[in-house]
Amino acid sequence: MANEVINQKDITDQVSSRIKGLEQDGLQLPANYNANNALKAAWFTIQKVQDKNRRPALEVVTRESVANSLLNMVTQGLSPAKTQAYFIVRGNELQLQRSYFGTQAAVKRLTNVDDIWAEVIHEDDTFEIGADHGRTVVAEFKPKFANQDKPLIGAFAVVKKTDGEQVYTVMTKAEIEQAWSHRQNHGDVQKEFPQEMAKRTVINRAAKNFLNTSDDSDLLVESINDTTSDEYDNDKRKDITPAKESKDTQDLLNGFQDSSQSQQSLVVSQASQSASTSANSVETSVSTAEDIINDYEQSQSSKGDETVDKEKDVHQGDIFNQADNPHK
Repeated sequence: MANEVINQKDITDQVSSRIKGLEQDGLQLPANYNANNALKAAWFTIQKVQDKNRRPALEVVTRESVANSLLNMVTQGLSPAKTQAYFIVRGNELQLQRSYFGTQAAVKRLTNVDDIWAEVIHEDDTFEIGADHGRTVVAEFKPKFANQDKPLIGAFAVVKKTDGEQVYTVMTKAEIEQAWSHRQNHGDVQKEFPQEMAKRTVINRAAKNFLNTSDDSDLLVESINDTTSDEYDNDKRKDITPAKESKDTQDLLNGFQDSSQSQQSLVVSQASQSASTSANSVETSVSTAEDIINDYEQSQSSKGDETVDKEKDVHQGDIFNQADNPHK
């Protein structure tokens, strides 16, 4: 439930404990990945996140959504400190989203993947596709510096396997824009950073196509796919673990709920002692609150669409974390 106290030490300690349990059950994190450092970086980032009304995320979101987001992040081996992931608010839920670099890092963890990258195609670039044993391949791609500022006409992603095979995913401009139209945070950001967003879109599609035929850990694959699906209106949010792992997440959340219930019992006891002496004050406060709300609604109704436009897609920093720019 929102407005509950979310304590950093409690939640990061319990997520760390659950990760250790998952590692004992077979979860393999990247060799140089420090889960505790990633959790600290994530918490620092979350403290800066706001919802569309500019309220701090930790005052709005549920404890369970914070737990799932952090567990999802660590399962994929991501860190906000490396601009691989960031957090946004959807209603009363905190959600993890990957950057372009985050998707690269997550997919490279698969046992048969050597590399993954994406390129955009501008008007007047040389670009030809072909077929190899019935599979689409990029036969020729020659970008030109003079075309960098020309309109995009498409993008493609390449997954290079450890055996040398390259698996291509190609999208036209129309396909990219269709994908954008289903994003929950669709808006001006696609117009302002079309190249970065096009790369991000096509590499996510390539990752999804490749992951669904992978023999790697179900937990890792499910986590990567869920982070992608959370961005779209027509995908329902679900727990980040598959059925066989769901007990681990439920145990984690039960621990949060027990802690929350103890805090609530103390608050209820204290509130009962003072309730009889504050009834008159409450009636006065309600009357005052109604006046304030009425005044606020009248002032807001005069602002029209301008206020609504300014409240779109607010979260920490640039949605791409700026580091999504492949030239950096």
